[in-house]
Amino acid sequence: MTSGLIALLDDITALAKVAATSLDDAGAMAAKAGGKAAGIVIDDAAVTPRYVVGLCADRELPIIGKIAKGSLKNKLLILLPGALGLSLVAPWSITPLLMAGGAFLCLEGYHKVMHLVRPGHHEDKGDASTATTAEELEQERVSSAIRTDFILSAEIMAITLAAVSTSPLWMQAFVLAVVGLGMTLLVYGAVALIVKADDAGVALARSGTGLVSTLGRALVRGMPVFLKVLSFVGMIAMLWVGGGILIHGLHELGVHGPEKAVHHAAEAFAALVPAMHGLLVWLGQAGIAAVLGVIVGAVVDPLVNHVLQPLWARFRAKKA
Repeated sequence: MTSGLIALLDDITALAKVAATSLDDAGAMAAKAGGKAAGIVIDDAAVTPRYVVGLCADRELPIIGKIAKGSLKNKLLILLPGALGLSLVAPWSITPLLMAGGAFLCLEGYHKVMHLVRPGHHEDKGDASTATTAEELEQERVSSAIRTDFILSAEIMAITLAAVSTSPLWMQAFVLAVVGLGMTLLVYGAVALIVKADDAGVALARSGTGLVSTLGRALVRGMPVFLKVLSFVGMIAMLWVGGGILIHGLHELGVHGPEKAVHHAAEAFAALVPAMHGLLVWLGQAGIAAVLGVIVGAVVDPLVNHVLQPLWARFRAKKA
């Protein structure tokens, strides 16, 4: 009896070790997939604060909370089941869908580049508000932010699914859930800190003396610059991630030339300073992917404006 109990305990211990190892693997996959989505996360954190501009300060955090809640619904209730369904029914579609998302990131990055070169080049005509009360304006901002978040969340989940597409279904679900929850907390936690940084700076400047007051004034003056830098980094990251997705997607579809060419060019660049080989290879690959992203965005822009948007407008008109 005792030996049977010991054998049972050994089996339970072995199963526990296997489960722990599997969870470690899933955690590592989640971290890796989250890193690949960094460009989207940075841009999301840079864009979201604009949704609370012009609203009462005491409503800023509640609005961010509503957007975060909508983002979680997007990821966990809509996109996660959809991603798992694709993995089961049509795994072949993951790479093309990911590439379509990569092209969208390139388009968004291209718009940001053009806005830097020619401010006002691409203004969203749908930004005009029709709200007549503060409550309606708040709801309008929240709805707009959640719609934008859906697109960015879809990209995050697609990148994550592509990273774990060969794993068991339970691990795919676990990693998607961890990345979805983690990214939401990261983005909207950062956004909450950003939108309240001005208030914190004003409070420090008024109530403090000496170093504290100086720190408060620096915080108030520095936040607009910080947001501009964050937006610029987000633009570069979107182009780099979008271009990289397209290059790797072509490789997955059997077109190996572009990825090989990028690798050889990055290696040649890194050879200039052998002591920094690894860093320069990464910078070379990221730089080429970002340039490709601008080119793809420039090609996709007229396609969206003159073909896809008119078709979508006709479709909506017929439904109405």
